[in-house]
Amino acid sequence: MPQPEIDANGLLIRPWRPSDRSAVVAAFADPAIQRWHCRSMTDEEAAGWISSWPRRWRDETDAAWAVLDAATVVGQIGLRRVDLAEGVASVSYWVLPDARGRRIAPRALGTLATWSFRTLGLHRLQLSHSTANRASCRVAQHAGFVPEGTKRGEARHADGWHDMHLHARLSTDN
Repeated sequence: MPQPEIDANGLLIRPWRPSDRSAVVAAFADPAIQRWHCRSMTDEEAAGWISSWPRRWRDETDAAWAVLDAATVVGQIGLRRVDLAEGVASVSYWVLPDARGRRIAPRALGTLATWSFRTLGLHRLQLSHSTANRASCRVAQHAGFVPEGTKRGEARHADGWHDMHLHARLSTDN
């Protein structure tokens, strides 16, 4: 199955294209995104990042999509560590600064979750975020991801080790 485009409540979730490089570079240059992802990206690295996704989709291990509003890339939504046999995957997301505060991430995340349950047959989606990242916690909860607990000292960020909140949504959740 080719990686699809998904309608997301007025947004479009579509596979990354080479022409999206500047949006990826801008995202990884944003201090708020860097705080949680701990990296920047050159134009050449962004091209490699984008070109890696079709293979990862074919290998059924990971997937990433650009999130568009009015034909403009405003964010990223993805499935990580996909295990189709077990019916589980992790999710990731970020939103560019100019698009924040418009509920882009919860709309995209909720839509991707529903699509993953119905189309891929997944049973559980989970996400982790730093306990200091309150915005990500709000996104998860608005998209129906239930808090499950705290993983102590799980992720290293630029300022040191962070405890991570774990959220999950099941195909059987309302």
